[in-house]
Amino acid sequence: MTASTALPGSSSRIGGVLRFLLIAVIAFLTLVDLFATQVIIPGLTLRYGVSPAVMGAAVSACTLGMAAASLLVALYADRIDRRAGIVLALALLSVPTVLLAWAPTVGIFAGLRILQGLCMATAFSLTLAYLGERMTGAAAARAFAAYVTGNVASNLIGRFVASGVAGEYGIDASFYVFAALNIAGAALVLATIHRSPKMKQGMNHGRSAKSAVAAHLANPRLRAAFAFGFCILFVFIGLFTYVNFELGGPRFGLSMTALGSVYFVFLPSIFTTPLAGALAARIGVRDATIGGIALALIGLGLMTLDVLVAVLFGMALVAIGTFLAQALATGFVSRAAKGDRAAASGLYLAAYFTGGLVGAVILGQVYTAFGWTALSACVALVLGLAALLCRRFDKLPTVD
Repeated sequence: MTASTALPGSSSRIGGVLRFLLIAVIAFLTLVDLFATQVIIPGLTLRYGVSPAVMGAAVSACTLGMAAASLLVALYADRIDRRAGIVLALALLSVPTVLLAWAPTVGIFAGLRILQGLCMATAFSLTLAYLGERMTGAAAARAFAAYVTGNVASNLIGRFVASGVAGEYGIDASFYVFAALNIAGAALVLATIHRSPKMKQGMNHGRSAKSAVAAHLANPRLRAAFAFGFCILFVFIGLFTYVNFELGGPRFGLSMTALGSVYFVFLPSIFTTPLAGALAARIGVRDATIGGIALALIGLGLMTLDVLVAVLFGMALVAIGTFLAQALATGFVSRAAKGDRAAASGLYLAAYFTGGLVGAVILGQVYTAFGWTALSACVALVLGLAALLCRRFDKLPTVD
């Protein structure tokens, strides 16, 4: 990541590539539990005998824990050693992951997902804080893009592994596999990131953590970015949770294994997301973000068609657009914050993950009551709101 890791220095081209890969792999191992479970929601719905909306909300309950943890990190980040916090969070993440295989009721399942969220977001927030504190300008933009690229990979590979393992060995086996990946993530961070210098309480010109949070919330640019993050995960979680019922239901009738293969639609995003920094530098953060939203809207339109190829192509466009927008917004928050970037990142993530939970709940009810077309219309409205919010992004200079 930086000179404080075991990777080569930033002056080396190979070192830069290895650093990008390391950040992406850490992100993958941190967030793989978040999205992988979505692909097995139809099977979990049958196991617990509940409606798609109830099961979708239970699976997405992890975002409640993630919002809470992000806010806590925003308030107390200056007291937490980055490396130790990330390692401990990823190691503890394996516990509720294993217990999901034994959850007897959907309520207990949801509770364990909340615990997963607490651990995931702690690691996620501390990693973003670590990157924001040690990198600036173009280097920071590349680092954040690398982290979001790992997020993309967790969507693709995580769903594929979950569906493949569940289809071959049962749903429970998939949770054991992901617990092993959590442990691998903790080991990787322990081996590659050196301990951060001790943080001083009362830093940032004597402001307390609470006053720093208040200052960020008073910043109109950051408020717009926080609301934008809410919209992005609202769209993503809601859309990619309930599309599984369309793909596996009467409309297309795909099997569990085929559902996992469908998520190769995320593959293009692995190559497009790293371009976020360069794109922002060329045309500006605002225009680049609006372009991402436009791609997502085009993809959403294709997902309403009754042609499988069109739906898959639409899913790919939505993924490219939303991941690109997320990478740009994450970098924007780090640069727009006037001090205490950890608090700013924590607030952004709290809003982001809250959007995921609200999206799962609201869109689940819409889908159950009115179907896919109504859900798509709601998503289109939220994407339109996101496009309006990111107009604030032009108030900062572009990436260095």
